Amino acid sequence: MYRAKLSVRNLVEFILREGDIDAGSGRGGDPDAMQEGARIHRKIQNSQPVYYKAEVPVSGTFKSFVPAQKLGIKDSNLAFETEIEVEGRMDGLCINDGKILIDEIKSMYVNLERVKEPVKVHLAQAKSYAYMYLLKVNSGQEDLPATDRAYIRMTYVNIETEEIKYFNSEWSFDELEDWFTGIIDEYAKWVAFEGLHRDERNACLKMLDFPFPYRVGQNDLVKGVYRTIMRKKKIFIEAPTGVGKTVSTLYPAVRAMGEGLSGKIFYLTAKTIARTVAEQTCSIFKEKNARLISTTITAKDKICIFDRAECNPSACERAKGHYDRINEAVFDILLNEECITRPVIAKYAEKHNVCPFEMSLDISLWSDIVICDYNYAFDPEAHLKRFFDGVGDDYIFLIDEAHNLPARAREMYSAVLVKEDFLEVRRLINKKEFGYEGKRLAARLEAVNKELLELKRETEGMLILPDAEDLNKKLMSLTSAFDDLLDEYKNFEGRDLALDLYFNVYHFINMYELLSDKYMIYADFRDNGDFVFHLACMDPSYNLRKYLDKGRSAVFFSATLLPVNYYKEQLGGSADDYAVYAPSPFDPAKRLVLVGLDVTTKYTRRNISEYEKIAAYINEVAAAKKGNYMVFFPSYKFMTDVQEAIKKVLPEDVTLKVQGSGMDEEEREEFLSAFAEGGEKTVIGFCVMGGIFAEGIDLTGERLIGAVVVGTGLPQVCREQELYKDYFDEKNGRGFDYAYLYNGMNKVLQSAGRVIRTTEDTGVIVLLDERFEKDEYKNLFPREWFPYEKVTKATIGKRLDEFWKKFG
Repeated sequence: MYRAKLSVRNLVEFILREGDIDAGSGRGGDPDAMQEGARIHRKIQNSQPVYYKAEVPVSGTFKSFVPAQKLGIKDSNLAFETEIEVEGRMDGLCINDGKILIDEIKSMYVNLERVKEPVKVHLAQAKSYAYMYLLKVNSGQEDLPATDRAYIRMTYVNIETEEIKYFNSEWSFDELEDWFTGIIDEYAKWVAFEGLHRDERNACLKMLDFPFPYRVGQNDLVKGVYRTIMRKKKIFIEAPTGVGKTVSTLYPAVRAMGEGLSGKIFYLTAKTIARTVAEQTCSIFKEKNARLISTTITAKDKICIFDRAECNPSACERAKGHYDRINEAVFDILLNEECITRPVIAKYAEKHNVCPFEMSLDISLWSDIVICDYNYAFDPEAHLKRFFDGVGDDYIFLIDEAHNLPARAREMYSAVLVKEDFLEVRRLINKKEFGYEGKRLAARLEAVNKELLELKRETEGMLILPDAEDLNKKLMSLTSAFDDLLDEYKNFEGRDLALDLYFNVYHFINMYELLSDKYMIYADFRDNGDFVFHLACMDPSYNLRKYLDKGRSAVFFSATLLPVNYYKEQLGGSADDYAVYAPSPFDPAKRLVLVGLDVTTKYTRRNISEYEKIAAYINEVAAAKKGNYMVFFPSYKFMTDVQEAIKKVLPEDVTLKVQGSGMDEEEREEFLSAFAEGGEKTVIGFCVMGGIFAEGIDLTGERLIGAVVVGTGLPQVCREQELYKDYFDEKNGRGFDYAYLYNGMNKVLQSAGRVIRTTEDTGVIVLLDERFEKDEYKNLFPREWFPYEKVTKATIGKRLDEFWKKFG
């Protein structure tokens, strides 16, 4: 027997969902849009007669048999028994004159004149409550006489006006039973599928061996991850390139899953190449007979069949009726695929004429491993609500390239409003014939604009504020006016502009709910004069921890997780969480690390002489051995200045490739294709630290034999970085380290990590800046860089010649 437990709401919303995707609609149909909804519910309940009972729990357990053929098992007469426990809470129960009335209250911001009938899933909730309550009455569990019918009242209330609209209906017990049994039978096939798959999966995983011979230290790493999961801890792993981070974390996680310690693994990363490696690892497990369903979630704009994602039925035929077809599409792919990658999703989405992005989200519910970006787990708006809006579960988080997460998280939890955007949308609304909805929206846009105008008048350069209560209240009022207009007018010129502001306002309101001492609120001006209001998250640890606590265990890993205590603090770790260093499997003798001490990239000492000195260094590196090299600079401006200097000394048989700003996929591929093995010329690539070529690319063997890192990578001094510095100076006295040093050195380590990617590789790393000799910088060098060697422009050539004669 396979069992499941879920709420009435989740049951009916899954089985009975229907209609179109329409991302351009207002959020008025969401009864939980604001906390005000709960207040309105209580007010209505408190106004009812004495025989009205509020918040009455109801539940029931229901059995169903699922034929094996429904699960794709052919030539079988088997049937799988399921037991589904359904529970919920009635908003109101009225028992008067022998009649049973179920009251279902839905609060919303939408104009009730447009609500012509109950929303299907809302009525379905009430019908489910009515059936389960009648079962209790008729089985003698309630002190009431048996009855063959129930009455339902759907109560819709506008949160803003408190206007109420009722829909009444009457249902016989037989009608309710037939209807509810059909829903249970339909859900039972999903329960049976999940249970059967879980049994097969766990049996296979218990027999799964590590798919490769263990490298040095890899077995210890695997054991450490497994112990972390078993003990419900977090672990922070610095694992140099070549350790095999992906398989060393996924393998113990799936073994833990086979032992029943977890039901789902989230493999989280910001890089496409890391997702690809995770997919390949899942395929390797499948070749070893592991029954694992893995699903990759690709960003909407990348997997959309159109150049620009317009998620509404008038622009996309797949959006029209998507929810009518999606359950069949998802069940089809689950019965036939296990490694569900982007191309696989695209194939089935086309077959069933559904949105591939929304389909991937639904598949994730039934997957063992979900491979996706950080934001699907940690972003308050983009996270997978089906997993992270509840109390949580036994999830395992595997967080790749974890050094990227602090900055990404700060961005996720911050919000920005631009005063001029409100004026622009107000002018747009005033130009159109929108009737009452338009006048109302224009007035509320003006109210927000006036609030920002008052702040603008107080701001000289920058204004730091203790809170934004008045502004937030006006924004909340604005959203209801936006809801009404967007629901009423589906297509008008400039709608995209209005939608951008609409979603930005909602984002601000949502982030304001997270406001704490981890935030700073300030206002300033852009270079073009625009007035900007910032809600800036300075420390994302608390917000991240709220999501991490919904899982069992978290594994953070990266080749550059130094200093580990900084990442522990920023990523929601605690003092008793684990931290390990995985030893590099590479021969240290085949890596030469040189530090040039007679050169600097300090802003105050940047001049033609320094650019020429750096160009001379680069030329010496390239002259020592024909091959492919990359040079990483702190900025495009610095790169351009050195480019001018190197033209004077660069031999004709050397090809110079320069990273452009905003390169598209084709341009990136063309750039990387120049770094081929066995080329006739030396190729030097000029790149920017922290850019597209500084991490996430894998040029093995002779495709790259040297990396020159110019400067310490410190971010440019700006208002945002200085506020960040001041915040942590006050908090722990480490403001410069947090705002500049750790960020910069991480870019240095990532850039240098482009060279030497396999145990067969040989290469040189040259660091150019006198500051690298200071303790605060040296202390952030990875272990495998020691012992490094100091050189000057005059001595580097000789040392390179010695190295390449030995290994070249």
